[in-house]
Amino acid sequence: MIHIKDVAKQTNITVRTLRYYDQIGLLTAPSKTEGGHRLYSEEELRKLQFIQFFKGMGYKLLEIKGMLSDPNWNWLVSLKSQYAYILEEQQRLKSIESSLRELINGIAVEDGNDRIAIQKLIKLSNQNKKRWPTLKENVFNDKELELWNKLPKMNGEDPDSLEWIALIGQIKRYTNDDPASTRVQNIIRRMTEKQSEKFKDEDEFLAKLWNLRKSPQQSERLGLYPIEKEVLDFLERAFDIYIASNGTIPSSKEENREL
Repeated sequence: MIHIKDVAKQTNITVRTLRYYDQIGLLTAPSKTEGGHRLYSEEELRKLQFIQFFKGMGYKLLEIKGMLSDPNWNWLVSLKSQYAYILEEQQRLKSIESSLRELINGIAVEDGNDRIAIQKLIKLSNQNKKRWPTLKENVFNDKELELWNKLPKMNGEDPDSLEWIALIGQIKRYTNDDPASTRVQNIIRRMTEKQSEKFKDEDEFLAKLWNLRKSPQQSERLGLYPIEKEVLDFLERAFDIYIASNGTIPSSKEENREL
């Protein structure tokens, strides 16, 4: 017989957990020492391996108890059911992951103001639950819908999305500056460089997107992250100054406003 403390050392399972398994009838110690310490046989150790194996597969302890006690347990039905549950759980976790990334990125856009970011994302989440009739398909043609998919995403973790988020956050930080200031114009210059990489010669799509972005109602229906009117106005003034000083119109002036 093996002392409970030795079982705990061999299996990396705490004594407290082993006692709990005993209390719920999942793994009962067949005997005890004179001092009341639980003793286990090799059979209990095999059961413990079984418990830990199926616990690692996501089974609940009561389900495992049924497996151990029912000689007619239908393994195929049980495993298929657990597999379906795990797939559903993966989708749930992916949704949570996406929401967490969106919140982290939202705080970056708001230049560290977590309260504002949380409020905006709660509002955006509630708006999405309303299931607005789709606007994209009514406004954009098939080619433009493909371009839509190339836009940076608030819940994105790709370098392009993360850089756009950082650039918008910087712009929001400097909205009290002169839009012609060097640091603001440096941000605009980087934006135009990135815009040209993906949306060169797509001015019609970008102009359409910008007009929608300037409308709070349309932005809401598109599921776009809320950006204050004063920030959008500041961006437009800064771009106009950049265009005038460089003598050419960047081919993708509006891309930064899709977030």
